[in-house]
Amino acid sequence: MAAQIMNARTHIGPSPLSNPPFVSKWSARYRGATVQDLEPPSALSLNPTDTVSMAMMYAFEREYTHLTVVDSDTRALMGYIAIPALQAKLESGAVAGEDPLSKAMMRFQRKGKKYTIITLNTPLEELEAFFEGYTSGGQKQEFAVVSDEDRKFVLGVATRSDLEEFVKRRPA
Repeated sequence: MAAQIMNARTHIGPSPLSNPPFVSKWSARYRGATVQDLEPPSALSLNPTDTVSMAMMYAFEREYTHLTVVDSDTRALMGYIAIPALQAKLESGAVAGEDPLSKAMMRFQRKGKKYTIITLNTPLEELEAFFEGYTSGGQKQEFAVVSDEDRKFVLGVATRSDLEEFVKRRPA
């Protein structure tokens, strides 16, 4: 029975007949933990009209690597800023500090795509599968936007590094 429970927790995805299931490399350390156990910091969301320099300042003050960008009226999630990529754009002259974030942000493509919803209740095995690209057609991800079930509110951002640090702190 314990083996059946372990398999239920470590294998995520379709049946073996269609695709091989995702096998978590850290499942023994998760022991039922969810995204909430990572204690992701509250999200810092900016607007597309905010400046690049403002984003850099906020990111460095809070030691964030990713910031979400939301519509200033509807608060709908529009995209994100990866701070290392933004630094590179600044250094190359592709953007300037006074430019709006809309010039530098990565926009989410909503049409025709199915999104993996990551909430505070998402098991860490599922978050790991998301990072490894199992739920996104093989494309590995470095961060996940943590939202409520209805995707109305951005609650935080969880990174691959957050997951790795959690695993380091948990005994095997």
